[in-house]
Amino acid sequence: MKVLKFGGTSVGSAQSMKQVSNLILDGQKKIVVLSAMSGTTNTLVEISDYLYKRNPDAANETINKLALKYAGVVEELYSTEEYKKKVWDIIQSHFDYIRSFTNNLFTLFEEKVILSQGELLSTTIFTNYLNEKEVKAFLLPALEFMRVDKNGEPDSEYIHENLIKQLALYPDADIYITQGFICLNAYGEVDNLLRGGSDYSASLIGAAIKAEEIQIWTDIDGMHNNDPRFVDKTAPVANLHFEEAAELAYFGAKILHPTCILPAKLANIPVRLLNTMQPETFGTMISNKTEKNKIKAVAAKDGITAIKIQSGRMLLAYGFLRKIFEIFESYQTPIDMICTSEVGVSLSIDKNKHLQEIIDELKKYGTVTVDTDMVIICVVGDLEWDNVGFESRVLQAIKDVPVRMISYGGSNYNISMLVKASDKQRAMQALSDHLFNNKY
Repeated sequence: MKVLKFGGTSVGSAQSMKQVSNLILDGQKKIVVLSAMSGTTNTLVEISDYLYKRNPDAANETINKLALKYAGVVEELYSTEEYKKKVWDIIQSHFDYIRSFTNNLFTLFEEKVILSQGELLSTTIFTNYLNEKEVKAFLLPALEFMRVDKNGEPDSEYIHENLIKQLALYPDADIYITQGFICLNAYGEVDNLLRGGSDYSASLIGAAIKAEEIQIWTDIDGMHNNDPRFVDKTAPVANLHFEEAAELAYFGAKILHPTCILPAKLANIPVRLLNTMQPETFGTMISNKTEKNKIKAVAAKDGITAIKIQSGRMLLAYGFLRKIFEIFESYQTPIDMICTSEVGVSLSIDKNKHLQEIIDELKKYGTVTVDTDMVIICVVGDLEWDNVGFESRVLQAIKDVPVRMISYGGSNYNISMLVKASDKQRAMQALSDHLFNNKY
């Protein structure tokens, strides 16, 4: 059985839902994971913000506008008055539930309950649409099987056991529909998966049932070899190793969250990225298979700050790096890149919340220099050190771009370079021209 996930854009309108139904009805059983309709989660966040600020009038006004949008979807999607009334009654009950919070003290728990309504609405609407078309579709409530532990990590054993129980309730189903993103926490409260959202849900579900394949459907035809927003003549990458996909996702490829495919990787289940607007295209297949001696793609991560600590006392100083790392750990600030020499260490971070405090602490150990508004550009592929010449090709491509730091050897799949934000587009285009477009 396959697991298919559709994002908010894919179910963002009545017409989009009709298109999704055409994609999934091929005579094969499958589990379909849905996000909230596009724009819904943002509006629910806005409603929550008004409730935090104790402005129930603004909250109710925003709720009414969102309900009006859903009324239009119901009118357009269903063809019978029976289903229009049935579904609208359910939708109204959800909005009445949201309105009930305008009279209570609002906390983080209530906010998570409100945010969960988006996925509950989209799955209810879509399941009933399939039922109206006489498809044997059944709704699997994610809150009955998706749970995280006390550390906020997925409870894999619980998910497997309870998902199997839910599937057994509907042995004759053609299609199972469930919610992405939402879950219960270890205390039985409504929560969410945060990292990767619905993609993470699909990966966890696929691993739990040992799926044949996990498909992530978006409005992009796979993961491209460079960012089409900044670079000309990009193309989708047909095949990626899980590690390559994770590197690209971490360093800026927005189509996928870096952690969401980990359950699929561990279970050795391939993940395919597909485009709802061009379903005939191959997309990108992510698996544990490696294509040797091949550079695959380029990605960029914005908002980077570089910090250099120089110290004459560093030479042979036992524990120096440990002290530096402990400063960042104490402020819960992860490090992206690091380069060392006998007289100094340079590193980069992407969170500046405690930058000044970190700098003040670092000054105890040496002279500190800070460069802001930087970008990490990452080249990904089979880049093991014995693949002669790959690093020289990368550096030749950006020979006219000033490079602040280079990281190579920490991974078999990644060469990273730190450049100024003003040089980002020029560097990415040069890499595409040299590595993929055979321009030089």
